[in-house]
Amino acid sequence: MMRLNKFIAHYSTYSRREADQAILDGYVRIDGEIETNPATQVDERHANVMISGNKITPTDQFTVIVYNKPRGELVTKKDPQGRKTIYDSLAKQYRHYIPIGRLDFASEGLLLLTDASRVATALMTSKMERVYKIKIKGPVTEAMKVAMGEGLELEDASAGAHEHAEAGPMSFAPFYAYQVQKDQGDYSVLKVAIGEGQNRELRRFFAHFGAEVVDLKRLSFGGIDLNNLPTGKVRFLERSEYASLREFLDALEKAEKQKQKSEKKAPRAEGKSEFKPAKTFTKEKSKAKPKSSNEPFGTNKYKPEKKFAKGEHKK
Repeated sequence: MMRLNKFIAHYSTYSRREADQAILDGYVRIDGEIETNPATQVDERHANVMISGNKITPTDQFTVIVYNKPRGELVTKKDPQGRKTIYDSLAKQYRHYIPIGRLDFASEGLLLLTDASRVATALMTSKMERVYKIKIKGPVTEAMKVAMGEGLELEDASAGAHEHAEAGPMSFAPFYAYQVQKDQGDYSVLKVAIGEGQNRELRRFFAHFGAEVVDLKRLSFGGIDLNNLPTGKVRFLERSEYASLREFLDALEKAEKQKQKSEKKAPRAEGKSEFKPAKTFTKEKSKAKPKSSNEPFGTNKYKPEKKFAKGEHKK
């Protein structure tokens, strides 16, 4: 299920704002009835949605592209302040593509986009490995290494957040891996692998230790790499990458069906934790600490979640 305005934006050339306006103006019908609430939930696989007399038809076929995002672009369709967005650079045919995760205005690197909301949701909510190369001010301290290995709980994670962000708590899971590539006192360069995509997560993490992240580049997501893709350019997934992605999605769907089947046989008792599909086809989280700076990056045998592009990190 998904919101009506999101459904229209995902499966047509309408932006989210344009979809909202069309709904409010009475141009949208669901099963022949006019619907004026943008938040109405629709089943994207079975919904009969028409806008201005044209039916919006989702498809099971999907496309995923890799975009090497440059600095100075927002991952959004439109910016009230008039700043440049990724859609100003992308070809018109990708206007309706959904970004899988975010990279902030000052960050660069790999950004996946897809024309299928279910694919975007599955990947964004997964624990697939995200690998970044970052440059911070100052040295890498022992406290940082401990937090990267054990995780971090903050009551106030406003440091490193956007200027107008509200102060609040934030949890940082242990890093999957890290490698200190340079530690020159004034600046340090690290390669890190994490399994989350929280808002400005790495900037907030290091800001807690008084270290500003001055450069941040995403190198890979779930084993999909830039592959020497020039900045500002796009590539399609390779056949092997698509095959692995479909394998991941099929396993996810199978787990969801099994969950529904189990719930029908024995309803879940109140108060128990919710089902987490990823854990049905991945190894449990390792208790081992991530690799330290003196170990080869990419040799850790632990795979926190099945990657949809086979192979370990490339050096």
